Amino acid sequence: MAEFDFDLFVIGAGSGGVRAGRMAAGMGVRVGMAEDRYLGGTCVNVGCVPKKLFVYGSHFTEDFENAAGFGWTVGKSTFDWPTLRDNKTKEIERLNGIYRNMLINAGVNLLDGRAKITGANSVEVAGKAYTAERILIATGGWPFVPAFPGSEHVISSNEVFYLDEFPKRAIVVGGGYIAVEFAGIFAGLGAETSLIYRGDMFLRGFDQEVREFTAEEVAKKNVSLRFNNNIEKIDKQADGSFLAHLTDGTTLEADTIMYATGRVPNVMDLGLENINLEQKSNGAIVVNDQFQTGEPSVYAIGDVIDRVQLTPVALAEGMALVRNLYAGQDQQVDYDLIATAVFCQPNIGTVGLSEEKSRELYDNVDVYKSKFRAMKHTLSGSDEKTFMKMLVDRDTDKVLGVHMVGPDAGEIIQGIAVALKAGATKAVFDATIGIHPTAAEEFVTMREPVS
Repeated sequence: MAEFDFDLFVIGAGSGGVRAGRMAAGMGVRVGMAEDRYLGGTCVNVGCVPKKLFVYGSHFTEDFENAAGFGWTVGKSTFDWPTLRDNKTKEIERLNGIYRNMLINAGVNLLDGRAKITGANSVEVAGKAYTAERILIATGGWPFVPAFPGSEHVISSNEVFYLDEFPKRAIVVGGGYIAVEFAGIFAGLGAETSLIYRGDMFLRGFDQEVREFTAEEVAKKNVSLRFNNNIEKIDKQADGSFLAHLTDGTTLEADTIMYATGRVPNVMDLGLENINLEQKSNGAIVVNDQFQTGEPSVYAIGDVIDRVQLTPVALAEGMALVRNLYAGQDQQVDYDLIATAVFCQPNIGTVGLSEEKSRELYDNVDVYKSKFRAMKHTLSGSDEKTFMKMLVDRDTDKVLGVHMVGPDAGEIIQGIAVALKAGATKAVFDATIGIHPTAAEEFVTMREPVS
């Protein structure tokens, strides 16, 4: 048997790679790991974690306004961008340290640098060669910005967390969850904000009613929605600001233009040409149910395989891989009923099928829904509404999908996801006594389907 420097070499210290490397090392596997940029990956550094901290920060403007109806007098408030930015950075650096210590304490040999695959069992990091029985690619995704005149002036989600100055005017381009979330962040922190999307409605793939309701609520929060539009070119002006020329013939001035137009698998300069594997048209690495590529010694997990681009999914894939390779198990990741949230304002939480998909797959679908003003806002004066929806297969009473737009939607839907995973029927929801007064109780008090 050939002797290798490592039993497993992980390329990428993001969510999936860290979980796989740490678990394997805990089983006595000799693990090497290389990361050239973000220890902890996109989620910790330029994704989920800092984004949600920014969402929290941007919501205080509404909290200040809402306080008056409850008898509070809030004086003039001002926002200091460097404080939020730098406090966020300190927290991320703290998490980086935790990840580093966690890996080292588990016995992982952590290498700083970009790893390049040089063969089926070999990699190179910072000019030094290593061999490994198995190689795991877990390099995640990377923001995609299309090329057009002036595209060099835009930023992506990588740069938005470290802006030198907070913009007075911001444009966000895109229709996915990152675009919608950052439009809310910019607006909440005080920027005059426009969201531009080439389609007729953002959040493609979500339930249509959820999309439409969210658009109504987002528009209430000082975000100018410009659907069926796009930027043709961007000119930099003498004062350093930007002039965006739109496809509808209008122009917009902005101090910052952020593109959130999707993410692509991060496969550049990995040396994939040196091994025998297959890639999709967007660069995603093709793997089988065991996350094995066409090169038997090379595996891949997470966003780089472009199945479901969510941090918890990458974690699940990493755990399954290690258990199968080193614990003699035959575990497969279940991609059904994955709950997710969009941290726009108000939040979206969703699990299961949309109404459109439910009707496509089932003959008889009952729809239950509720739209209401949350109890808090009976005093705050806010016009914000909450929306809840449930899809049920009438023939079996099985709940097919549950959707919510409103405060803490992700927190509520996480619990409901457990119920759906357990196969809950509408009768189970009906038999559950609600917690009063909460918004969540609406999900167990919906009695009549809409016609």
